[in-house]
Amino acid sequence: METTSNRMEITAAIRALSALKMPCEVDLYTDSAYLENAFNQNWINGWIKNNWIKKSDKSPVLNQDLWLQLLELTKIHSVSWHKVKGHANNAENNRCDQLATTAIKESLTRKKD
Repeated sequence: METTSNRMEITAAIRALSALKMPCEVDLYTDSAYLENAFNQNWINGWIKNNWIKKSDKSPVLNQDLWLQLLELTKIHSVSWHKVKGHANNAENNRCDQLATTAIKESLTRKKD
């Protein structure tokens, strides 16, 4: 299945929040401005208000299926969104990047077999 980095960033947040067993206060760190701005710049509220249509070009908001899942999880958990610089000197972000890169390589190897 083809995907995009934006879909994977949202999916990572969904999976992280879904793993929690009870309502929690969460500090979620991401190198995705798309994900962080959706909440901290209130883009998501604008998308909902505009019936999931972007204001500037009237096109549908991409990844609505994932945004809806994530919205449901943010009703359960109190999430603070934090942007970190990607591919910089951040040990946790570098580790996530390493894990993602390894998973992609393993997936491609399995497809060839």
